[in-house]
Amino acid sequence: MSDQTADSFTNRDTPIPVVSITGPDDASPSASRPRTPSNQDASKHKLSATKLKDRLESLGDSFSGKQESPSRMSDRMFNMILQQMLPQDESDSPPVKDRRSHTYVERPNFSIPTMSSNFRRFNSRIGVAFVFQNRLIRLFTWRQPAQTISFLAVYTLVCVNPTLLAVLPLAACLFFVMVPAFLARHPPPPSYLPTDLYPLSGPPIAGARTIRPAPELSKDFFRNMRDLQNVMEDFTRIHDAILALIVPLTNFSNEALSSLIYVLLLCTSCLLFICAHLLPWRLIALLLGYTATVLGHPWIQDQLATPENALVFSEKEHEARSILLNLSRADIELETTPETREVEIFELQYRALHDVGGEYDPHVFSPSPYAPLSPARIAGDRPKGTPFFEDVQPPRGWRWSDKKWTLDLLSREWVEERCVTGVEVEIEGERWVTDLWYEMVEEDSLSEKSTKSRKGKLRKREKVKVREVPSRKGEWRRRRWVRGVERVPISGGSSEG
Repeated sequence: MSDQTADSFTNRDTPIPVVSITGPDDASPSASRPRTPSNQDASKHKLSATKLKDRLESLGDSFSGKQESPSRMSDRMFNMILQQMLPQDESDSPPVKDRRSHTYVERPNFSIPTMSSNFRRFNSRIGVAFVFQNRLIRLFTWRQPAQTISFLAVYTLVCVNPTLLAVLPLAACLFFVMVPAFLARHPPPPSYLPTDLYPLSGPPIAGARTIRPAPELSKDFFRNMRDLQNVMEDFTRIHDAILALIVPLTNFSNEALSSLIYVLLLCTSCLLFICAHLLPWRLIALLLGYTATVLGHPWIQDQLATPENALVFSEKEHEARSILLNLSRADIELETTPETREVEIFELQYRALHDVGGEYDPHVFSPSPYAPLSPARIAGDRPKGTPFFEDVQPPRGWRWSDKKWTLDLLSREWVEERCVTGVEVEIEGERWVTDLWYEMVEEDSLSEKSTKSRKGKLRKREKVKVREVPSRKGEWRRRRWVRGVERVPISGGSSEG
C-alpha cells in the first residue's frame, strides 16, 4: 500500500545529471542539509574543481608527451564532459533487467575516441567477411551454375551420410586456405611459355601471401564501409520483417491467438520429444536445402515477383491468419474476471504521555501498524503515511474494486498474526489496539539463597525485586481498515530489441 499523498505521485523521474564546479570553500544553504538518496544521486554526477584540475593536468601531460591534432584534443575534452554528464551503469537501477550491464560482464564504458578507434580497426579487417558474403550470394543466385550444382552434389552427400560433416572443416581448410597459399608461392606457368620453367617441386619464386588490414583512406577501406553500410540495411530489414511476422503472434497482444500458438507449440514439442527419432531427417534436410537453393534461381525469382503471385501470397497469408483467429475464438476461452486482492491501511492516533485524561487525536494513515517493538519505533522514526483518508492510493497497476474502506472487526487476529506485544486489544466497539505504558514497581521478597555461617546456622537475607506493571495507556493507538482492489488490464505494450 502506498504511503504517499496524491501530490507525491507527480514526480517519479531520476535527478537530472549536472556538471558543476564547486570549490572546497564554497558555502551554500544545501551544505547543511542531510544527504537524501536523491541528493546523493544528483551529487554523484557533479565534477568538483579538484577533479577537473586533475583531469586537465593529466590531459596536459599526455599532450606534452606527444603532439596531437586539435580534433583529437577536442575528442578527449568532449569525452571527459560526456562521461560526467551520463550516469554510470553501476549506479543505475533500470526497471528492466539489462543482460549487457556490468553486473554480468565487465566491459569498458562508452567512449567516443574508443568508439572511433575500434570502428576504424574493425572496418579495415572486415573485408574477408564481405568477400565470403559475396561468394555466398553468387553461389545461391546461380551466377555460375557449375558452382551451384557442385554445391548441391556435396550437400547431397552430406545429407545421405551426415558423418561427412566432420570432414567439411578440414576439406575447407585444405582447398580454400592451404592450396591458395601454396599457389601464391608457386604460381602456375603462363600459357605462352614452356611449363618446365615453372616446376611446382622447385623452390618458391614468390613471397608468401599475408593478410594485412586495409590502410585508412584506401579504396579497400571505403569498400568495406560501403559493404558495412549495406549489411546494416539488410540486417534492419530482416529484423523488422521477422518482428512483424512473429511478434504479433507471440507477444499476447491478442491473448486468444497467442494462447493457441502456445498450445500448438507445446503439443508439437511433446510429440517431437516422443517420436522425433522416427522422422526421416536426412530426406527433410535434403528437401529443404534443394528448395532453398532452387528458389534463389533468377527465373524462379522473376516468377515469384510478379504482381499476380504477390497477390496470391498475400491472400494465402490472410487466410492462414483468419484460420488461426477463428480457431482461437472457438477453442480458447480466457478468464475475463480481473484478479482481486485485499489491501490494508492502519489509522494511527496520538496522545501525549503526560495527558492522561486527554483524547487521542488523528495523526496519520500508515501502511504499518507502528507497533511498540517495530524497527521504526525503536529507531525513533515517526510513522509514515498520509493524514487524510482520501489521499490513500491503490498500489501501482491496481484500482479500487470496493467503494469504501471497511473496519477490520477481528483486531485480535491481526495482532496475533504480527506477534504484536505490549498492547491492549478491544474486541468490541471501535477495535482500537492501544499501547500500554509500563512503570517500574519495587517490592520486597525473601531470597531463596542461603549462606552458611561459621556456627553452621542458616540465615535468610531480604532483597528488593523490581518488576514492570502496566499502569495506563500509551501514546499511540491504531486500528486496521481493509479495502478490495483489482488489477488494471493493459491493452498493449512495447519492447526494445
